[in-house]
Amino acid sequence: MSCVPSALPRSLTALRRGAGCRALALALLVTATGATAACDEKLSDITGPTPNLEPRFASIQREIFDASCVTCHTSQGRTPAGGLDLRVEVSYGNLVNVASRGKPSAVRVVPGNPGASYIIHKLEGGPDIVGSRMPFGGTPLTPGQITVIRHWIESGAQNN
Repeated sequence: MSCVPSALPRSLTALRRGAGCRALALALLVTATGATAACDEKLSDITGPTPNLEPRFASIQREIFDASCVTCHTSQGRTPAGGLDLRVEVSYGNLVNVASRGKPSAVRVVPGNPGASYIIHKLEGGPDIVGSRMPFGGTPLTPGQITVIRHWIESGAQNN
C-alpha cells in the first residue's frame, strides 16, 4: 500500500516503501504537535490585554464581562444597562437565545452563528446597532478578543 499518490515525481517513490511511510507519519505527527503548540501561542498573542482569554464561557465571563461590562450591566443597586445583567450568576441565561431589549428583533447570542449574534455587532460597533458600541465609555475590545468570543459562539455557545 502506498502512502503517497502515484502522481508524485519518481524521486519520491522511496516514500512508498514501508519505512518511508513510517517516517512520513512520524514527520506529520511532529508537525501537527508543533502546529498545535503554535496555535496556543498565537491565541494568547491576539487577545491583547487578556492573555488568558479562551473561547469558553467561564473565561469570557472572567476576562471580559467581569472586567469591562458589569460596572453598567448589573442589577446590584441599579437597573442594568439595556436590561442586560452580566453578573456571573445570571449572564449566560441573559445572553444565549435571548432577544435584545434595545433591538427586540436581534438575538444577543445565537449558538453557532456569530454573524447573527447581536453581541458581536455591539462589540464591533456595527452600523445596525441601537445605541453605542460596547463597552460604552470604555476601551473597545481588540479584534483578537472579539475573535475569541466569535469562536465560542461558533462552537455552540456552551456554558463551559
